[in-house]
Amino acid sequence: MLKKLSIAALAALSFSAGGALAAGGAGHIHDTQFSFEGPFGKFDQNQLQRGLQVYTEVCSACHGLRYVPLRTLADEGGPHLPEDQVRAYSAQFDIYDAELDEDRARTPTDHFPMSGIAEAPDLSLMAKGRAGFHGPYGTGINQLFKGMGGPEYIVSLLDGYTGKEKEEAGTTFYENTAFPGGWIAMAPPLYGEDVDYADGHSNSLHHEAEDVAAFLMWAAEPKMMARKQAGFVGVLFLSILTVLLYLTNKKLWAPIKGKKLDI
Repeated sequence: MLKKLSIAALAALSFSAGGALAAGGAGHIHDTQFSFEGPFGKFDQNQLQRGLQVYTEVCSACHGLRYVPLRTLADEGGPHLPEDQVRAYSAQFDIYDAELDEDRARTPTDHFPMSGIAEAPDLSLMAKGRAGFHGPYGTGINQLFKGMGGPEYIVSLLDGYTGKEKEEAGTTFYENTAFPGGWIAMAPPLYGEDVDYADGHSNSLHHEAEDVAAFLMWAAEPKMMARKQAGFVGVLFLSILTVLLYLTNKKLWAPIKGKKLDI
């Protein structure tokens, strides 16, 4: 059964910086060690499956993944669910079919549903649309060494609620150490122990946040592993080509460099 948030919280849902009350400094983003980081990193299949469960049982009540095809859940390098599980998972969502002029169960060829409410942003590209690391002093050095930090931003945001609330203009705001300005209009979506993992993994708040952040990173860039492999092959090819060109250049100029020119 999907979790339901309060109507007030749903009306105020937003990951965007525009939801902050004050134009204060950037929030605190703590670095998180993900398995897919680095040139040789790759997605943890079990973590992606846990993240899918958190998204399904909690996040999908409000947020959609409209740009993610359901069939990719079976792809190698992703959650890699068996085909029959992908079909069963897809069937739990309805979609309007113009040809039938009625709703039908989704199939793996369809995409995830859109967000349930207009104010809830789509999460398809959220992990790449948020920058967790900046600076120092606008140089972007942190991003060079740590990456954009989108998944870290999501983890810090979900884990950054202090429990303090305040109301302004009829809207409740929640203090969050990661959100720019310090206050966000989205109620805490995770509290820890929100889902029961089949693999027995810890379902503490921080682990749930990490799992769903990893899943959203895969949703935003499902071909990351293929891109890294292509990049590695490209660098290897260019390195070999550089060595061959150097040796060729040496061989071509060796007879000439050894001679003295008469002037």
